[in-house]
Amino acid sequence: MNFFSHSTAIIDEGAIIGENTNIWHWTHISSGAKIGSNCNIGQGVYISSHGEIGSNVKIQNNVSIFDQVIIEDNVFCGPSAVFTNVKNPRAFINRKNEYQETLVQTGATIGANATIICGVTIGRFSFIGAGALINKNVPDFAIMTGVPAKISGWISEYGLRLELKDKDKNLFICPYSYDEYIISNNKCIKVEKD
Repeated sequence: MNFFSHSTAIIDEGAIIGENTNIWHWTHISSGAKIGSNCNIGQGVYISSHGEIGSNVKIQNNVSIFDQVIIEDNVFCGPSAVFTNVKNPRAFINRKNEYQETLVQTGATIGANATIICGVTIGRFSFIGAGALINKNVPDFAIMTGVPAKISGWISEYGLRLELKDKDKNLFICPYSYDEYIISNNKCIKVEKD
């Protein structure tokens, strides 16, 4: 075993867990679940048999990763963030054949108590504010807040709000890394350095 598992955690046979991953108290990892390396899976987390977690992911306490939820590398899921996999659930109707995929792309942050309605893509390095309700696709580097969530700003790969550098060129800058970004038509693109 090349990962750490707390004695209260339940890891079903057939789960795939990468090296140097930590799995904490009262967490349940289902058979077939895939978790990358160097992850930290907090207390009371559930990962279903068709949940996929990349590497260097932090999932805080009380998050459930249901079937068809895919989390790429370097993602942060805050405490009690909620994912769904059916848009119109009923207790008396089996809708397992209607699960919709939710994709959380590399470097995204999901704040505490945010709710992610299934069938969306959360863009690279985006930032979902605490308590936000996501019911549509999120662009790369977008800051999303509110219920339902709307774009309230743009964030750098480093994780700071972008500041305007040149209005005529739609050019913004990270105040820490000095990386530059172009924002136009609700899209943000990092300017690659030579």
